Amino acid sequence: MINSPPTTPIPGGERHVYSVSRLNLEAQGLLEGSFPLVWLEGELSNLSRPGSGHLYFSLKDDRAQVNAAMFRNRNQMLRFQPRNGLQVLVRARISLYVPRGNFQLIIEHMEEAGEGRLRQQFEMLKEKLRAEGLFDPARKRPLPAMPRQIGIITSPSGAAVRDILQVLQRRCPQIPVLIYPAAVQGRDAPGQLRAALALANAREDCDVLILARGGGSLEDLWAFNDEQLARDVAASAIPVVSAVGHEIDTGLTDFTADLRAPTPSAAAELVGPDLSLSGELLRTLQRRLVRQMRQHLALAAERVTALSRRIRHPNQQLEQYAQQLDELDARLRRQLKHQLAMQHQRQHQLGQRLRAQNPAALVQRHRQQLDSLARRLRLPAPRALQDTQRTLGQLGQRLHTASPLATLARGYSITFAGDLLAGGQALRSVRDVVPGTQLRTRLADGDILSEVLPDTPTETSPGNT
Repeated sequence: MINSPPTTPIPGGERHVYSVSRLNLEAQGLLEGSFPLVWLEGELSNLSRPGSGHLYFSLKDDRAQVNAAMFRNRNQMLRFQPRNGLQVLVRARISLYVPRGNFQLIIEHMEEAGEGRLRQQFEMLKEKLRAEGLFDPARKRPLPAMPRQIGIITSPSGAAVRDILQVLQRRCPQIPVLIYPAAVQGRDAPGQLRAALALANAREDCDVLILARGGGSLEDLWAFNDEQLARDVAASAIPVVSAVGHEIDTGLTDFTADLRAPTPSAAAELVGPDLSLSGELLRTLQRRLVRQMRQHLALAAERVTALSRRIRHPNQQLEQYAQQLDELDARLRRQLKHQLAMQHQRQHQLGQRLRAQNPAALVQRHRQQLDSLARRLRLPAPRALQDTQRTLGQLGQRLHTASPLATLARGYSITFAGDLLAGGQALRSVRDVVPGTQLRTRLADGDILSEVLPDTPTETSPGNT
């Protein structure tokens, strides 16, 4: 049991602070103490089978779902293999998974939906007969203390009749036993059981009747859930003890009979008196024992109820730990799987980068680029050369047109003065020369050298040579 820290009073007030674990523990106690075992029908989903052998799943219908756990000591008794999508009927107790505060079911029993439909039909018939008062204890009769003859309605070849006869032989071998044979399983079983019951009532040979068969599934025991057979048992003039299956098995005849026995052997114990004891003493002791047992059971039930609200069974705590261990195991497996996936992804990326940096691939890629450039270089070269020659011819023609040589060819000349070795400066005015200045006059077909004479008039005008 988990010990939670004490509540902490807040100064100046009446409030108390709960720890989360204490809140969940008390909520778990309320849930487990307030609800009895419940039957639910739904579809299995999210089924998980960890290595611990426990089963974890969700039970859902078309509008809701609830988490559930079925521990190994329970699921080892399953007669089928659970799987997702399977419709099942479960008997469960309501609980809370304390570490996470999750509402959940602890499954005690599970069966397939086929049995679930039969059980639903059984519950409907049961409620119908109950409403009619056939289960009322006031209408049930006590068994005879010393029967003259005991009747057994069952299969003469089954194990149930052998068990009953062995017990009666041990307890009261002097009392005769009469067997009314009938099938106890199959389509014809209800009719044969009704006929045997009617024959026993018609003959009135017996003081008490035992309606019995051995254990089996709900489908195997379905003959004893026949509505008309249950009504015939209730209407029997002879007291009837119903002993169908094992202690956990119940049929409609168990409720309409005058007494229900958990097993066929127990029915023989109830019907056959132990003649080794005095009958009166036996009845006195029986009454005293019943009275004391009822008182003891009532007191024990009150104590168990009170204690169940205060403490939890160790097995429930172990179930919590087992579920928590399975959860941690699942988390570890998910983490390892994630790490492996990351390593694989990184290895794949490195492989791609390595393949991209392969020298052979680089050489091949550069060779392709070189071939492409070579093709581009070879194709446009002649065309570009022709375009360049054409443009150069046009520019030469334009340059020749604007050249001074073309002007000289039309009869003009240019006179240069100054340093004639360096080319000189073109004269723009007669005022730019003085006597003794060397001149060069350029014509279209050559140059004329001259010098300005001293007696040249100093005053000149445009047009003078």
